[in-house]
Amino acid sequence: MTDLYDYEVKKRNGGMLKLKDLKGKIILIVNTATGCGFTPQYEGLENLYAKYHDRGLEILDFPCDQFGHQAPGTDDEIHEFCTAKYKTTFDQLSKIEVNGDKAEPLYVYLKDKITDDPEPKGIKNKLAMKAIKKMPGVSREKGFILWNFTKFLVDREGKVIGRFGPTDTPEEMETKIKEIL
Repeated sequence: MTDLYDYEVKKRNGGMLKLKDLKGKIILIVNTATGCGFTPQYEGLENLYAKYHDRGLEILDFPCDQFGHQAPGTDDEIHEFCTAKYKTTFDQLSKIEVNGDKAEPLYVYLKDKITDDPEPKGIKNKLAMKAIKKMPGVSREKGFILWNFTKFLVDREGKVIGRFGPTDTPEEMETKIKEIL
């Protein structure tokens, strides 16, 4: 497939979401986990969604259990956790893999468009990413998703315009989102 809008992804309830139905929207795509050190980013994601959804922001939240078994549970259990603990109003999609032979095709496409996370800012974030890169199963393969809470930003025309690493908070992305609104 050559266009973001050619993809369909599985919804939490088993139906399919056709990305072509999001044409004209700004899309933030993120692989998440409920038991990760970055899980509090759900709060920032919800804040972005609450501020900008009416102006065209959609968040595609893909739970991913590939990193340290940090997204256990069913799709519905993950959704219940997010709505109870972080009061999320955006929906979670079905759990996926982002790397390897079983990687969600959308993620293969995204990783091909922007292959690497940017260098983290600040010593704390640099140390966190250094530790992540030493974790078992983390690959040096070009484009590989290093950890949960890797984020891709897509503009209204379906162009992938940004890739943000796990240490990049939703708040740090807000300026870029406002630029393309």
